Amino acid sequence: MDFFIDRFPLYLEGAGTTFTITVLGTALAFVLAMVIGVLGTLRNPVARGVASFYTETFRGIAALVLMFWMAFSIPQITPYELDVTFAAVLALGLNVGAYGAEVVRASINAVPKAQTEATIALNMTWARRMRLVILPQAWAQMLPTFGNLVIELMKASAIVSLIGVTDLTQVARLQGQASGQTILAFGSALVMYFVIAQVLIVGVRLLERRANRRLGRTPPAGGGLLALLRPPTVGATATGGAR
Repeated sequence: MDFFIDRFPLYLEGAGTTFTITVLGTALAFVLAMVIGVLGTLRNPVARGVASFYTETFRGIAALVLMFWMAFSIPQITPYELDVTFAAVLALGLNVGAYGAEVVRASINAVPKAQTEATIALNMTWARRMRLVILPQAWAQMLPTFGNLVIELMKASAIVSLIGVTDLTQVARLQGQASGQTILAFGSALVMYFVIAQVLIVGVRLLERRANRRLGRTPPAGGGLLALLRPPTVGATATGGAR
């Protein structure tokens, strides 16, 4: 315990870097996933071709290789040099965004066709029916998988230490080398990673509950904070909710 307390500021700084990379990488991945996922549902062959190219390309490239390429190869072939933290965020966002795009596409396609037909019968524009009818239902379906991708991105961020970013893993490695207490050094990092993961899980659970309430689904009351660490159970559908 003394080991962790004495070095807590260092671990907290490393955890802050890990959390920042996770949040920024998630934001980039989310934007890419939504744009590419929606393109993948269109009938336009060019749009679907762009979506397919992106998802197949970045799902097939290892995040670590992409990270090394952005951090060390780009400066050799262009006059630009990317900040290593920015390179890490970009690589993780592009990689996870490709998986997220498939989640978005599948969730939109999972919305009953009767919903789309009804919006067409009401003479809604494509943008209006996506915003008011299709995406709200798809959003509730894609959130659980998005939550898993966020956690995977957070764990994958441990590789950013290999390009020189002083994240939580790098702090643990340096403290282990300096003190010779490898078990305590990485055990402390393990605890910090677990705490970060729980914070992210709670955030996703809150989004899931809000999305279900907007669709008229009422989750069971009670449970407090611990209930947010468990997958939400959707209760009865409220009158007037989406059907």
